[in-house]
This record gives sequence, C-alpha cells and structure tokens, in this order.
Amino acid sequence: MANSATSYQARKVVFVDGVRTPFGKAKPDGYYAHTRADDLAVKSLRELLRRNPELPPERIDDVIFAATTQQGDQGLTLGRTVALLSGLPNTVPGFALDRMCAGAMTAVTVAAGSIGIGAQDIVVTGGVEHMGNHPMGFDASPNPRFLSEKIVAPDALNMGVTAENLHDKFPHLTKERSDAYAVASQQKYAAAVNGGKISPDLVPVALRNPELGWGLATTDELARPDTTVEGIANLKTPFRVGGKVTAGNASPLTDGATVAVMAGEDTARELGLNVGMRLVSYAFAGVEPEIMGYGPVPSTEKALERAGLSIDDIGLFELNEAFAVQVLSFLDHYGIADDDPRVNEYGGAIAMGHPLASSGVRLMIQLSRQFKEHPEVRYGVTAMCIGLGMGGTVIWENPHHADFAPVTGNE
Repeated sequence: MANSATSYQARKVVFVDGVRTPFGKAKPDGYYAHTRADDLAVKSLRELLRRNPELPPERIDDVIFAATTQQGDQGLTLGRTVALLSGLPNTVPGFALDRMCAGAMTAVTVAAGSIGIGAQDIVVTGGVEHMGNHPMGFDASPNPRFLSEKIVAPDALNMGVTAENLHDKFPHLTKERSDAYAVASQQKYAAAVNGGKISPDLVPVALRNPELGWGLATTDELARPDTTVEGIANLKTPFRVGGKVTAGNASPLTDGATVAVMAGEDTARELGLNVGMRLVSYAFAGVEPEIMGYGPVPSTEKALERAGLSIDDIGLFELNEAFAVQVLSFLDHYGIADDDPRVNEYGGAIAMGHPLASSGVRLMIQLSRQFKEHPEVRYGVTAMCIGLGMGGTVIWENPHHADFAPVTGNE
C-alpha cells in the first residue's frame, strides 16, 4: 500500500503489463478509417484488464491517456472518457496530456512520479493517435512569433525537413545507410512476427466498413517484409528535391492505441501482479527544433547520469524509428553499429508504424518481452525523438536478471 500523505517516501515503480491494437495505415482504406480513436483506447484498456484479473479496477488511482491532436474523438479529457467507456468505477479519475510523439512515454513517467512518492499505487497509462482522422498539425495555429522573431526556422515544424537537416548535419549518415537500416527493420520485424513475438501483445479489433462489412484487425497493416535496398533506392524525396528522406526510410502515417499498467512494486507484489520491468530513471531534453531527431542523445545522457550508469551497461535498446537517420545519429553518437543486435530486436516503427502519442508504450511493451528472453541483460532503454526539438529516454531494469533485488516490503 502507498504511504500516507504525511509520510511520503520514495518507492520503486514497475511496468506491470501492456497491450496495443494492431497498427493500421492512416488512409481511407486503412483498418480504422471507420473506427473512433477513443474506441481503440477503450478496446485496449478492456483487454489489458482481462489479461490481468489480479488487478481490482477499483484500486486504479488514475488513467492517463495521451494524444497529439486533442480534438474530436481524441478530445474531451481522454483519460477520464476512456475510463468511463471501459467500465471502470466512477471513482477512478483520468486526464489527458500531450508531448507529441512522447505522449504515452510521458504518461508513464508522470504516473511513475506519483507512484514513486506514494501519492498513488496503480495508474493506467497509454496513448492513441488516429492520424487518419487527425493529420499531424491539422487545424494548429503556430504563434507568428516563431517566425517573426526567428525562434525557429520556417520549416522547423515539418518533421520530414528536420530529418533532412540531420543528414546535412551529419553527412556521413548517407541515404544508403538510412535505406539499409530501414530494410533491416522490415526484416527484423518480419522475423519477430514469424517467431510469434508480436501477436501476443496485440488486441484484436472488430472493424466495420459501410461498403465491405465486418472485419477483424489482428496484425499490423503497414509492414513491407519484401522491401529491398534496390527497391527503395529511387523513391521520391518529398521534403526536399534530391533529398535523402523517403517513404522507404521513414515511419508511415499510422492509427493505433497502446495502454499499460504502472504500479508501486510493493503494491504489485501485494496483489500478485506481474512485474515486467522496474523503472530506473528517465529524462527529457530539448534540442534545436531544426534537428528534432537528435533529441534522444541528450535525454539519454541525462537519464544515464541520473541512474549512475554508462551506455555500456545497456543491453537492449528500443528506439522509435521516426526516421532512419534519426536512429543512426543516436547510434553514431554512442559508437553503436547500425546492425547491433541489441537495437530494436523486433524491428521498429519503419516497419510497424508510429501512431505518434501511442508509440512510447509500444517500445516498453517490446522491451518487457525482450527482457524475458534475455535474462543475461540487466538494463534496457526506451528512447524517442519528439516534435519541436525534444527527446525522451526511460531506463529499465530486468526482473529476470540474477542481480535483480525484488522489493520484499514497503521499501
């Protein structure tokens, strides 16, 4: 149980479990063209509760849901509406937040902060993005001061342009390297699917198309396992004439939802909940908006310093692949090879998609599963770049490692 309000003290926080919908293409013929965003979130949360019967719904202290575009079916205080629509007791509150691509990641860290000081015991966290219904930046009204006072470059709010800027900043990160990395992501994802490592975390979603009738989404829709370097070499470069960023080496526009349970480790053990991994430290950092993709470098440096660890202590990396060049800039900074097997073992967003605010929890779901497969690894990282020039990193500890010390009481 959490400490009383008069005796808050630090507690260890764990990721219990997480699930996600299959990711669909954000187009009129995509999976979820006729499905509401909040229904995707509700479906995910109800399945998560079904899979964790040891979790009493009335013990949930909060529901935090993220969305980048908080309007329409992604508006109306999403955390609270998803809680009510999922059948949670009226006593369970909720709220929404936005940190663009790191929305779900921030939901997790906000929950961890509350749990860590003993203010809450159990928090449901997640994110949803229906980019088909809500294209990125739709109906936004950037303050004219951004340009009139030259706070950012005119094209700094275009994520594809920021990826091209990274290619400019680091000329050795060639298009050929980006294409090769992208193809490898597709291949690793296909191998993970064939190995049964993706489907256990997916929530089947019923679909209804007014013209085609009923269907069922059970797999990610966007993967292209037959992708080759030769096949994507001459794709259009939409963000710059003669550029290096293409549809082949970037994540596609995606619809989907993720959800996870965070808890105090003492509470998890009291209730008999799964302990998927323990949160060690986290950090967010800012960079020039023009090179948004470089954000995970300083956020990881901060998180490592706070944890008293070095990059050599990290045995598994789950890095969001918004653009191949963005991941390569991170790997180069730390002297990690493009094909290092510790990185994105199941492939990444280039293959499966990136539904903006939901992706942070997707990284965590995969890292937790990989921890089970790699008891020799003690620490892992989930990290991602964030629009407007930011990065986010969370460091986790593997409960299956020999040196993991479980909480035995209220510690």
